[in-house]
Amino acid sequence: MSNFFRFSALTTAALIGAGLWLHAQDQTTFKTKVDLVVLGFQVTDQKGKYVNGLKPKDFTVYEDDIAEKLATFAEGNRPPMQVLANNELQPLHGGSAAADAASDPNAIDLRADSSGTNVFVLFDTSNYMYRGFVYASDAISDFIRGLDRADSVAIYTYSRNLNRAVMLNRDRNLAIAGLRKAVAGDDSALYNCLLLTLRDAAKVPGRKVVIVFSNGPDNASMVAPDDVRAVAEDEGIPIYVISTNEVTKDQISSNIFKRISTNTGGKSYFAKTWQKQVEAFESIREDLGNSYTVTYYPQPNPNEGFRKIRVELTAEAMKKYKVRARPGYRPQRDF
Repeated sequence: MSNFFRFSALTTAALIGAGLWLHAQDQTTFKTKVDLVVLGFQVTDQKGKYVNGLKPKDFTVYEDDIAEKLATFAEGNRPPMQVLANNELQPLHGGSAAADAASDPNAIDLRADSSGTNVFVLFDTSNYMYRGFVYASDAISDFIRGLDRADSVAIYTYSRNLNRAVMLNRDRNLAIAGLRKAVAGDDSALYNCLLLTLRDAAKVPGRKVVIVFSNGPDNASMVAPDDVRAVAEDEGIPIYVISTNEVTKDQISSNIFKRISTNTGGKSYFAKTWQKQVEAFESIREDLGNSYTVTYYPQPNPNEGFRKIRVELTAEAMKKYKVRARPGYRPQRDF
């Protein structure tokens, strides 16, 4: 989901913090507009093992208790398939979303070739990361090498400002080379830079996630972490956080990381050692490969505030399974 109003306000604050001044405009009249909702979720059994092989007929997505009709369905890194009225699947038509939408008002705004996941790695290069910097870079490099061939990856680094070291692509060597050029230093503006990363990710069609690798503290941001979390919620972008700090050492950052990851459908890890960091990345890679991604155009709903999302498994035998997904979103506000 896009949320232009929230992006507009929060991104302005982030850019001011980076030294870029933007002209503010009066924004007084709004209309609610809901576009295609992208929802990713995982299903696990009672032992925590991923449940694979589900089909659209096996679950129902509810928004504010209103059953939604799925537009597309994908499992793991496979290309999305169109969901027909009888819950059967068929390949999406090729061509760009814009061209399809212009010729067919019922076209699905999602590329037919958008298999894999668009992974945005946001790496902490502030003063807080001096210790263990090289080991952290090694752990990220191993993660990049192990991504599915269909996945794309972008490498962003941050201290006081955001550095787009390597833009989204499928060249693993290019991504690692950009990562290796990172140098630690300066204050930390994590939430400013996370907001800007989310803004970039929101422009990309298909499935995307943001992985934050951080020591934890933020001493230079102008936006609140919960405002950034709300943007990720609304956009449907899961945030995975790997903190090099112990969970008890910085409880403020730890609690924020847990809240951000849980409310966006991601996970948080507290990995002080290189081995724990590698394990965290392996867990994220496994999560991405065992996810389901669906899209839908919401049914008419008068609620202009937070809309709750629920995924319910239909078969009685599946009721014991656990579904992990983001709790909801806020519809876009148009001017």
